[in-house]
Amino acid sequence: MNAPALRLTVLAALLALCVIGATGLGSSFIGPDRVIAALLGEGSRIDTVIVWTLRLPRVALAVAAGMALGLAGAILQRALRNPMAAPSILGITDGAALGVVTFLWLFSDQANVLTVSIQWQPLAAIIGALAFAALVGLLTLADTRRRDPVRVILYGIALSALAKAAVTLMMIIGPVYRASQALQWITGSVSAAHWFDVGVVMLGLAAAVPVLIFMRLPMRQIVLDAQTAATTGFSVDRNRIALMVLSVLLTALAISQVGAIGFVGLIAPHAARLFHGQFAAGYLVATALIGGMLVLVADTLARTIASPLELPAGAVTALIGAPLFLMLILRSQRSNV
Repeated sequence: MNAPALRLTVLAALLALCVIGATGLGSSFIGPDRVIAALLGEGSRIDTVIVWTLRLPRVALAVAAGMALGLAGAILQRALRNPMAAPSILGITDGAALGVVTFLWLFSDQANVLTVSIQWQPLAAIIGALAFAALVGLLTLADTRRRDPVRVILYGIALSALAKAAVTLMMIIGPVYRASQALQWITGSVSAAHWFDVGVVMLGLAAAVPVLIFMRLPMRQIVLDAQTAATTGFSVDRNRIALMVLSVLLTALAISQVGAIGFVGLIAPHAARLFHGQFAAGYLVATALIGGMLVLVADTLARTIASPLELPAGAVTALIGAPLFLMLILRSQRSNV
């Protein structure tokens, strides 16, 4: 087994251990042996119900959403040739949050009851994410220096601040019910997971796989500077737009199901780059595995460390991700000395 395959095997094994551990933790602890037996259909009836009905959908959704967010961040960083690029920095996450708050405003009556099904809320998140991504794209196209990826980041930061301000004002002005509903989604939560939600995210990931395979060569070439890429006949702008659209769709798909969990798209690619290598075979697979682990561990901590209270998974993700990101930066600086 070569080195990249070995590293991917290690990550997959770690993720499997995290899944077993997270599935066993809860109000009633289930040991790893009983979890494995229930997963194989050989456990007791009670264990099988707890594992497959109550806990595994939440665990699976956390892993799937983390994979999508990790991939989205890796694609975005590669497309913009900027290690600080992330869906949350480009305003995609905050655009989705604004879409949800607007949905709660428009479709709540005087009694603070939704007049439409809550099932439409993910669609509002997707529309908000796509709208803000489109705004970043339009501003970039209107800029005579649109070839500079740094300016894309600056536009994203400005629009992200605008979306945050709009969300804050709408939550303050609006009724308490709408504010609490919006806050629960904005902070990120996997508590309302169902197998249907897992299927939606997994279907999106499955659809992204052939696209990423098809674009594996452009993803390598896009790291070249514009002049060098042009000499090879490579269209930087066209492929950059295609990769950004894919990143936005993966982000919108994930956050429409689990809320605005941030930091994953920033930290997972960096961790994969240091552990596996940016240009090693399977880099995106490593990023997806690390992203899945990050969200799963954060969600598990969110529901266990302050039980019976449940903390926002997004806040725990930031608490885990921020120190880890600082450690990665310091490690990279030492390696470049």
